[in-house]
Amino acid sequence: MRHSRGFTLIELMITVAIIAILAAIALPSYSEYVLRGRLTEALSALSAQRVKMEQFFQDNRFYTDACLANTVATLPPAGNFAFGCTYPTPQQYVVTANGLGFRYTLTEANARTTVLVPPGWLGAGAACWVTKRDGSC
Repeated sequence: MRHSRGFTLIELMITVAIIAILAAIALPSYSEYVLRGRLTEALSALSAQRVKMEQFFQDNRFYTDACLANTVATLPPAGNFAFGCTYPTPQQYVVTANGLGFRYTLTEANARTTVLVPPGWLGAGAACWVTKRDGSC
């Protein structure tokens, strides 16, 4: 009688196939999980910027040039998102966060909008900050 030692080629191929199937299912889910985790950078920075903008307004009674360097409302440094600031009138502002295929905006009236989302995501033009693929906020 012959004693077998080790694994046969068939057993190894079945194991590799099972691992490949699990990876094909898990990798997209993990990638989306990581992306959603990075969105919090923009959302928290925009929320903090709103507070800074209101502090600037309390001191100056206008928003113009609030986001310049060396002011109370200096824009956060760029990481995964680049931040910008515009002033339609001296009494209004629009702060944007742009990156990872998303563009979020915030106004002085606390209007939060999602202007742009990556392909495969829903919710472009939503009146909230989209954080999930289905377009929910």
